[in-house]
Amino acid sequence: MNISLLRFSVWIALSFALVSARAQQDTITFKNIVYAEADGKKLTLDIYRLKEPKKPYLIVWLHGGAWHSGSKEKPPLGMLAHGYALASVDFRASTEKAFPGPVHDIKAAIRFLRARAADYGYRSDKIIIWGASSGGHLAALVATTNNHPALEGTLGNYLTASSSVQACIDFFGPTNLLTILSQSTPHGLNVRLPALAILLGKPVEQVPELAKLASPVYQADAGDPPLLIVHGEQDNQVPINQSIELMSVYKSKNLPVQIEFIPNAGHSGPAYGTKEVMDTMAKFLKGVGF
Repeated sequence: MNISLLRFSVWIALSFALVSARAQQDTITFKNIVYAEADGKKLTLDIYRLKEPKKPYLIVWLHGGAWHSGSKEKPPLGMLAHGYALASVDFRASTEKAFPGPVHDIKAAIRFLRARAADYGYRSDKIIIWGASSGGHLAALVATTNNHPALEGTLGNYLTASSSVQACIDFFGPTNLLTILSQSTPHGLNVRLPALAILLGKPVEQVPELAKLASPVYQADAGDPPLLIVHGEQDNQVPINQSIELMSVYKSKNLPVQIEFIPNAGHSGPAYGTKEVMDTMAKFLKGVGF
């Protein structure tokens, strides 16, 4: 297993363990809910919420894995203790469907989650999206492309429901696919060069317009939702400048944005699953109306 993916898996496991024993006991879980079907494959998600409070806000979690790996299993559940519900979404890997396929899947999942909110016991009016690494990229891209016709897709049975999200949390995700390679360390290049070529179907330099469509920094506009970015100062896989670029674009458009740098943290790891980080997320979300 790639070392970075192993570290990511360890972080997920540690984050999952952060939930108290009482919270786990009081958690209601809905597993393997089919939200759409694509190319003959059933696309599924899991929903977690505490028995109390009633009708919490929903966080949609997107796993990492260089776009080609990872799954919805064992998501970080620390935000349940702050009163949120969480939906962990599986979407097609880039090896199954190149961009924009994964984004079409995620937006279909959000439409499903909004349309079926009453069935699972959370609010539908405002939805938060959160992801890490490649999942952070997808979260930021979904958040900056509310109602984008090229990225909406036609999957699922709830096409009249909105796929818009009202807040975004991006953990160390790529944000500009045209600059990430020039900013990368040799280790980062070894991971990102093949991963980006698979995601886009061709190397970045051959499809610059598609890379722009897939880059949150180029999609951000004045109507985008509040954004929290968290990035480790020692990340040798996704350059910290990627987060700074998106923060700068948000600020240039007078959009609400907050960035938190984690001292001595690399790409993923237990530093991202601490109580302090979860508290920061909760404070941010409450400050923007959740």
